[in-house]
Amino acid sequence: MTQHINAGEGLLSRSMVAVIVAQFLSAFGDNALLFATLALITQQHYPDWSQPILQMAFVAAYIVLAPFVGQFADSVAKGRVMMVANLLKLVGAAAILAGLNPFLGYGLVGVGAAAYSPAKYGILGEITRGEQLVKANGLMESSTIAAILLGSVAGGWLSDWHLLAAIGVCAAAYGAAVVANLFIPRLPAARPGQPWHPGRMISAFARAARTLWQDSGARFSLVGTSLFWGAGVTLRLLLVLWVPVALGITTHTLPTLLNAFVAIGIVLGAGAAAWLVTLKTVRRCMPAGILMGVAVVLFALQHQLVNAAVLLVAIGLLGGFFVVPLNALLQERGKLSVGAGNAIAVQNLGENSAMLLMLGLYSLVVKLGTPVVAVGIGFGVLFALAIGGLWLWQARRTG
Repeated sequence: MTQHINAGEGLLSRSMVAVIVAQFLSAFGDNALLFATLALITQQHYPDWSQPILQMAFVAAYIVLAPFVGQFADSVAKGRVMMVANLLKLVGAAAILAGLNPFLGYGLVGVGAAAYSPAKYGILGEITRGEQLVKANGLMESSTIAAILLGSVAGGWLSDWHLLAAIGVCAAAYGAAVVANLFIPRLPAARPGQPWHPGRMISAFARAARTLWQDSGARFSLVGTSLFWGAGVTLRLLLVLWVPVALGITTHTLPTLLNAFVAIGIVLGAGAAAWLVTLKTVRRCMPAGILMGVAVVLFALQHQLVNAAVLLVAIGLLGGFFVVPLNALLQERGKLSVGAGNAIAVQNLGENSAMLLMLGLYSLVVKLGTPVVAVGIGFGVLFALAIGGLWLWQARRTG
């Protein structure tokens, strides 16, 4: 039987604190390693259009492993799944540190991240009550974005100082995350005893995806979160090329600092969503998604650092308010139908397919020589239109 926190423990139970600490350390490593590896491939004279390829190697693991990681998360105690995943990330960072191909090493980190994601979100439904699930997601997102903030800044600053030291710090963060995972109580597996036959697992994953897609609320969440994370990963890389063009600054540190402003905004937006939005009022998040696209357009036109920083905080705030309720909605619908782990695995497939598509398009337009400001404007307009279309589609379905 699934274990929940006791009534006297409140939201910040021992289990929740352990999960949040482990998630922070793991996400810190992910984001510091991204910018350290980007600096490494720049030092090794890879072309600009190869930068999205690095991120594509990471997200491809989510797509390839999507039929399997959900069952893995539901068949084994989720705290132990998180520990194994962080060990894989540690191996990937160590491979880059040892001088192996950075694309392969970062791809291995992606394998660990793909296994980690269904467990870290799925465990929230096992250690919190239903009415606390949105707040638990707010804590998870706030922890993640705080890690993005600090990890991004640390990765850029350390890379400007010493590249090997930067990558070594990332490996140490993964090692600390493994230790933190040991403090997560061993909860019963959600769905133990499932067969490990690849063909059957792919078929079961396809059935889970079909079941979720037929549920209007789950479908709404899947499309919304996929658009958000596809846009988010593209914006992070856009900043790397936008800073020297718009601001005339060529250090590795400034793009990471600007990413930190987005992270600050997402923490604020996630906190606001946790208190202002419930599962019954989840559509309140939609205007924030549209305004996020508008803010990206305004940002792309800036040439002053202060204005750009303010707009990036606004982009993050709107994004956090948009995505947190959608995550909680999918976890609730998934827990009642296909299992939280399987639901998050299906979500990962959608999100990372969107990332792969957007990164591919971004790499293409950069390779074709499109001005980076024009890329930013087009990106913002398309995102606002996509969220507006999703809102209208959902309103007609539930009308």
